[in-house]
Amino acid sequence: MALVAAGCGSVRSQHDAAKSPPVHAAPKPNPKPVAQTPKPAPPRCSAAERVLTSARASYAGFAPSGAVAYRTPGGAVIARFGSENVNGYPTYFGVLGKRVGKDCRPLWYRVQLPIRPNGAIGWVRASAIELQPVDLRIEVDVSRRQLTLFRAGKRVLHAIVAVGASATPTPIGRYYVNQRLVPADTSGPYGPGALGISAFSPVLTGWAQGGPVAIHGTNEPWSIGHAVSNGCIRLPNDTLSRLFEIVPPGTQVIIHP
Repeated sequence: MALVAAGCGSVRSQHDAAKSPPVHAAPKPNPKPVAQTPKPAPPRCSAAERVLTSARASYAGFAPSGAVAYRTPGGAVIARFGSENVNGYPTYFGVLGKRVGKDCRPLWYRVQLPIRPNGAIGWVRASAIELQPVDLRIEVDVSRRQLTLFRAGKRVLHAIVAVGASATPTPIGRYYVNQRLVPADTSGPYGPGALGISAFSPVLTGWAQGGPVAIHGTNEPWSIGHAVSNGCIRLPNDTLSRLFEIVPPGTQVIIHP
């Protein structure tokens, strides 16, 4: 077939050739340059601290293998924590902020510590902490003897409480729930449960475990609404049960005068 095609072309007359329009090769289109998708620039972050706690949300810091708390990132050691506290409850911190590297990954977390003095703050390595988001917050008004639970900034529970007596006051400040405990005797002075917080009595320093403070039930319902406790915050047992069901460790607890 190639030969036949070539022969047909070779016997054309000059007349035919004159009538035939000249054959031009089609111009080759200029190739358009392929657009290169630019690679995203690597993230760049400063080493400044970033706040993680707000009125609507916060974070719990779970330390499954324990952690070391430093006064500043990599500075002097404040305290060492095992994977569990003296009550056998897992170690948690209230996370306030973080410090990141140039790649924006967290290097350190600024945390609330469950030690004296009240309100102690330290830094722990990010590798020791597992962050858990918390959308609850507890506020206690000592003078009004009221407790309010907020979820994402909205009030979901309100109750009258008993607070510390004048000689054994409830400590004012910002704390967090660091343990959830169920007593062996739920008809005793702590009722059906206790939410331990990272605060200590300012006066009962000789008590077991340093005089920790908790939000708990009571076997003295008449005390609700009065300033009679050793610094703890007492709730009616049914209200405490509701609170205990939904409040996780790491929940912020703000105690106002």
